[in-house]
Amino acid sequence: MSGFDLIIFDCDGVLVDSEIIAAQVESRLLTDAGYPISTEEMGERFSGMTWKNILLEVEREASIPLSASLLEKSEKLLDARLERDVKVIEGVKLALSRLTTPRCICSNSSSARLEMMLTKVGLKPYFEGHVYSAKDLGADRVKPKPDIFLHGAKQFNVSPDRAVVIEDSVHGIRGARAAGMRVIGFTGASHTYPSHADRLTDAGAETVISRMQDLPATIEALSEWAGVA
Repeated sequence: MSGFDLIIFDCDGVLVDSEIIAAQVESRLLTDAGYPISTEEMGERFSGMTWKNILLEVEREASIPLSASLLEKSEKLLDARLERDVKVIEGVKLALSRLTTPRCICSNSSSARLEMMLTKVGLKPYFEGHVYSAKDLGADRVKPKPDIFLHGAKQFNVSPDRAVVIEDSVHGIRGARAAGMRVIGFTGASHTYPSHADRLTDAGAETVISRMQDLPATIEALSEWAGVA
């Protein structure tokens, strides 16, 4: 169907509606630690970042020493909430059923969390074991670094310029662009905000969609527009 050789999906905020849950848990923890921040601001500023990198950013900005125990506390709270509440993004299964191009997931979430979420929402069979976590490559190789995207392409022996990435975060888009890949932005999850599409475009997304059912046609149009054979 598509002129691309590989479709790479982010997971959080693209396949599963998990970013809003993370924003709720993490905003509460930061507020309790002396850094008041709303769920909405959390999603807008830090979507796509690892919790560790969020804590480092907050420490740099506010000069507030944050306890190392927040790392473990957040992971436990978030895993419990996700296992209970995470849902599939509307239209994802329909879009996946219409896409015939090889596909994979490249995410900053841990392999264990990806396994749990994809199993819960019934998406695991759509990716046939091609689910990759940047954390498995190393703590210093998460998005916005391009490493996980290049790793995904390598598993399929696909040149980066023959891959298209679907991302909901500025950090993810910057990583995909740094990998030499083309990117479609997505704003259809619950953590979206008024300037979301503009920020994704500014980060390097060639187009932005808000409905996952539009993805197959968007990928087809993007490949033809750029002259991908």
